[in-house]
Amino acid sequence: MGRVTERRRVLRIRDGAVSTRPDTLTAEEPLEIRLAGRPLAITMRTPGDDFALAAGFLVSEGVLGAAADLTSIVYCAGATADGSNTYNVLDVRLAPGVPVPDITLERNVYTTSSCGLCGKASLDAVRTNARWPLDPGPTGLTPALLSSLPERLRERQRVFDKTGGLHAAALFSPSGELLDVREDVGRHNAVDKLIGRALQSDLLPLRDTLLMVSGRASFELVQKAAMAGIPVLAAVSAPSSLAVDLATETGMTLVGFLRGSSMNVYAGSERLQLP
Repeated sequence: MGRVTERRRVLRIRDGAVSTRPDTLTAEEPLEIRLAGRPLAITMRTPGDDFALAAGFLVSEGVLGAAADLTSIVYCAGATADGSNTYNVLDVRLAPGVPVPDITLERNVYTTSSCGLCGKASLDAVRTNARWPLDPGPTGLTPALLSSLPERLRERQRVFDKTGGLHAAALFSPSGELLDVREDVGRHNAVDKLIGRALQSDLLPLRDTLLMVSGRASFELVQKAAMAGIPVLAAVSAPSSLAVDLATETGMTLVGFLRGSSMNVYAGSERLQLP
């Protein structure tokens, strides 16, 4: 849709020299997700892969588990007062027999670029709604293989190269093959786009994959990985205490501060083949 980046004129100061020039910025726009015509969530995202984003979000919410659970996703026409389509509102229709969640004020979710679970009534519900166990998952992972993932992810961050303002998430095979990569202004959106694309291809659960993210490992990212059946999550930055707790409870391998040949393994070290 050509809306991933935008241009703005900026005043640039470098070593005392002042100039004006156009700068490329990451686009950020709201996306409203409706379920059977009823508002469910609003997220601030980078436009692109919106259908996958919605599908992945609903996997994380425990609504979808297979491609057959989904009938359609469409942009809503007449999203503005003059009837034009902004491509910022979409409606999801579930297949017959798929339970529709109770859309109450407690479940109505407002997500921002840094939070994908604001409004959850209970964290305990998140812990217990996973469809698939994570064991055994891939084993025999080596520190050398894990150390190679950040650079391979960085090489595929095409929009980040232009803007410096996007998070990225990638799926790898246990042998280190890059399977998919997505970028977004929100780290949780990048993960949802990955998971949604996997659901659309009917690849869930993602038992034999590793998820690599460019930022920190928050609770919400561990939750999303668990809901998609992903057994290994690696991040270049720190995890939160709740992320470590959830990874331990679900049997996930959680790696943080993955930089160069250094890393911290916070949970699931049994999957690693150590020297």
